Amino acid sequence: MSKLNTQLLKGTLEGAMLLIISREELYGYILNQRLQESGFDTVSDGTIYPALQKLQREGYIVGEMRKSPEGPARKYFKITADGRIYLQLFIETWSQLKQNMEGLIDENQRRYWGK
Repeated sequence: MSKLNTQLLKGTLEGAMLLIISREELYGYILNQRLQESGFDTVSDGTIYPALQKLQREGYIVGEMRKSPEGPARKYFKITADGRIYLQLFIETWSQLKQNMEGLIDENQRRYWGK
């Protein structure tokens, strides 16, 4: 993964994780699978678990240990009310950023590449 991809991913990963957790309670391994299914296939466990801890510290998610029929207990995460507020702010901010960036890209393509 390029340095640029890594930096862009860092800025969006928490939002992507909250979007997924807002749909279903899940544990880290399943979250990683959902991220991969959504195209975030270069995210490692070493990135996901610290991000989960940060989201939990900030009060955006809570974790609960549950027994597993297939081995040791697992920590399931769910979004909190504060997490939903933060997620809505992330979505609004992302939408504005996306619109701004697309405007710049479109202008450059017209100006320099005649598209």
